[in-house]
Amino acid sequence: MVCNEFFIAIDTYTSPLTRLEYALDLRIFFDFLSKEIDYFVGKNIRTLTYDDINKVETFHIEMFLNYLSLYTFNGVEYKNTIKTKARKLSTLKSYFKFCYEHDYIFRDPAARVKSPKIHEKPIIRFSQDEMTDFLDVVESGDGLSERSRAFHDTLKERDSAIMTLFLGTGIRISELVGLNISDVDFEHNAFKITRKGGNQAILYFNDEVKDALNKYLDKRFANGQESEDEEGIPLFISLKNKRISVRNVQVLVKKYAQIASPLKKITPHKLRTTFGTNLYNETKDIFVVAEVLGHKDVNTTKKHYAAISEEIKKAASTKIHLRNNEENEDNS
Repeated sequence: MVCNEFFIAIDTYTSPLTRLEYALDLRIFFDFLSKEIDYFVGKNIRTLTYDDINKVETFHIEMFLNYLSLYTFNGVEYKNTIKTKARKLSTLKSYFKFCYEHDYIFRDPAARVKSPKIHEKPIIRFSQDEMTDFLDVVESGDGLSERSRAFHDTLKERDSAIMTLFLGTGIRISELVGLNISDVDFEHNAFKITRKGGNQAILYFNDEVKDALNKYLDKRFANGQESEDEEGIPLFISLKNKRISVRNVQVLVKKYAQIASPLKKITPHKLRTTFGTNLYNETKDIFVVAEVLGHKDVNTTKKHYAAISEEIKKAASTKIHLRNNEENEDNS
């Protein structure tokens, strides 16, 4: 398979989730070639060679971006946003650049393809009052449907711990579901996570997060809920005593957020953004926020907190005085 060398090469600096996304993107691209490009029609994409890859032209990739607007894959119809198209193009650029730099192909067909222009959307986050209302809903269950309330008494400590951890540390959803109990140090209010790319980092939490985690674990162990998989003993588990899934957490956040703030589309990433906003307001240091959130490029952090930066700059402008106030008083 013409992707084996590529995935071996990126293994040391990408996470398993990133490599999975790359694999899915490439699978869709090769499926497109086999359906839409004459040279590839009828070819088994599992047996393609680099000679075949050399037949890919720049306009094929441009056709692929257009194709992504509405396409069928494995019998299911999909629509891709501009942002998703840009991500898939990024995958192709990485793949073809690797092939070209390693002399598997004699030119890079993706190099000249321009990335779709993404129009920036306003950053969505909880206000302080909305965050309080959100945590109250998670704890009380007020506003939930009858069906959801039937499970709430059993799950409220777990759900409160998850949401408090999001809002109190800015953890990514992939990092949260990957946590094991052994990763948490309650004595020092710290826990170990694996960042994107496989790097490990230590994050710290306050006593509110500590209390929520302890309440959850106390109830879990009192009920004899045990779970272990090949990664260890998961910190957060489902009703089936399995490691909680990314999808499960996404559904939980949406369920509670729709009650607390129905006009905002809140996701786990928006909870992370809320934490970043609060941390920036407290520290006024964009580099601290970037370090805690695990941003490799501080410009990523600046982009998300530009509005706050403007507020800080405006406030700073009032601190500069061109004349000494005492002189002004003497001359009056």
